[in-house]
Amino acid sequence: MVTPEVRFLAAEKIPTLLKRLGERYRVFAPVKVSETTVLFQEYREGVQIVLDRQTTAPAKEIIFPQTERLLSYTYRKDPEDPQKIELQVEEAPQSAPRTIIFGARPCDARGFRVFDSVFTAGPYEDPYYSSRRQQTTIVTIFCTQPQNTCFCTSVGTGPTDTEGSDLVLTPITEGYLAEAITEKGKELLQDEAFVSAQERVEEAQRAKEGIKLESELDLEGIPQRLMELFSTDFWERVSAKCISCGACTYLCPTCYCFNITDEAAGLEGERVRTWDSCMFYQYTLEASGHNPRPTKAERYRNRVGHKFSYHPINYEGMIGCCGCGRCIKSCPVSLDIRQVLREAKAYG
Repeated sequence: MVTPEVRFLAAEKIPTLLKRLGERYRVFAPVKVSETTVLFQEYREGVQIVLDRQTTAPAKEIIFPQTERLLSYTYRKDPEDPQKIELQVEEAPQSAPRTIIFGARPCDARGFRVFDSVFTAGPYEDPYYSSRRQQTTIVTIFCTQPQNTCFCTSVGTGPTDTEGSDLVLTPITEGYLAEAITEKGKELLQDEAFVSAQERVEEAQRAKEGIKLESELDLEGIPQRLMELFSTDFWERVSAKCISCGACTYLCPTCYCFNITDEAAGLEGERVRTWDSCMFYQYTLEASGHNPRPTKAERYRNRVGHKFSYHPINYEGMIGCCGCGRCIKSCPVSLDIRQVLREAKAYG
């Protein structure tokens, strides 16, 4: 943690700032893809950056790719003994380039804290994730206008939360007040685009105080309550309209489930890690053909239970949800996880 240091960043200076940073970093920013879609993409001149609304998908793919090669392998016959086969393995590089995620939201940054609890702070560290995480600087914009699907304050964070961020931006007149949270954030403030901001500190403080998002969920006792509902018909009722598309998991900043497969071609192949979804039938399908979660209701129970019961129990109370609301906003059948949790507390 560093002593807070503030600067002013004019909105008109952002394109030149990102271009200059691109000479030293890989820079990702929210880019308008269509009228309804904003995605994090690697910055290049001429793209339209959108900083006044939440991105359609989170930034998690930048640090936790949807598909990545872990190693490659080759089988070779011994020329002296054709019955003997030699296996040669080459692991994928674990080093990562310096990267900046510019324009994330506090919920996105909080999502990486959930990933950290699993991939860096547990008994087994993931070297691929850890390398990218350490090399990434996260620049977050405070949410001055939360959407009606947002519920971050209910899960222990908020529109002005700094957890997981390196540099935070508060929208003010003609630009942003920038505050360094870590040494990586302080390093960015040395760029010439950031100028003195002492006369703007009070305006930024008023802007933060004007952000209103009341906590709408009472999650007291919910981890134990979900365990009590493990074997009831409750899950069949609340998941009835779910179509198991997996959008809720793929658009979630805190979902980290993955599958590992060997993709072979002849005597060569690769071991590949890809995102997986607990809403898919194949998620827990075993080689024997047995599936411990054969129904949609059981899979949805696992999704909600993991975020609000199993993860808090295993990781010192940390809820495995950042309250971004993407799973609500993008669900094709409008299944609202907030309502499911309310009904769980009231059930019976």
